[in-house]
Amino acid sequence: MAKYGLIGKDISYSFSKSFFTEKFRIEHRKDTYDNFDIADISLFPEIIESTKGLKGLNVTVPYKESIIPFLDGLDKKAEKIGAVNTIKIKKNGKLIGYNTDHFGFAKALEDFFPFPEKTALVLGSGGASKAICYVLDTISFDYKVVSRRKTEGFLTYEELTEKVMEEHMLIINCTPVGTYPKIEEYPHIPYQFITQDHMLFDLIYNPDKTEFLKLGFASGARIANGLKMLEQQALKSWSIWKS
Repeated sequence: MAKYGLIGKDISYSFSKSFFTEKFRIEHRKDTYDNFDIADISLFPEIIESTKGLKGLNVTVPYKESIIPFLDGLDKKAEKIGAVNTIKIKKNGKLIGYNTDHFGFAKALEDFFPFPEKTALVLGSGGASKAICYVLDTISFDYKVVSRRKTEGFLTYEELTEKVMEEHMLIINCTPVGTYPKIEEYPHIPYQFITQDHMLFDLIYNPDKTEFLKLGFASGARIANGLKMLEQQALKSWSIWKS
């Protein structure tokens, strides 16, 4: 019996545990998947030391970047992205970091091509955002990252003018704003400039229709939540653990 799990903070709502528990049930596996909810990433080594039979882990906010110094190596794509959401624990005990978020997002986005223009706004600059930018680079999108703080090369929310909104057809929420239980919250972009030519993609999956998506839908935009992305990245994680 192998053990797997999720590293994160305040993750009782997480999709991963239910997804893998059901997968193991259907496949008649005795493997288990548990949430490892830690208040600080410095507690991560204790999980590795105390959990016998651990073969693989997923990593979620806010630790996709801060987990890296605790690992023994990175897959080339994870190194390029600069964020890890999957860890394989090798037979010799070495911890190798991977990123499957980019795979999940690319698979989820396939359903929505073509776009009027290959332009995007990426809301947020954390670990999830880095995986999204990696995909956008791969498929030749012209995009801008939007951050709460003024940073060179990024836009702030206050700089999202009508012209900026008109020039960027795909808007991707990579922040946790609007996640359960704070479902009344939403990223503060000028929704009055959203049109039917836009698409809003939210990496959040709980709730299934966030305020961000509702506001986009009300303006006629196409919308999608993060459920398919999550399913695809989870399956990719499984293939890495079993390889």
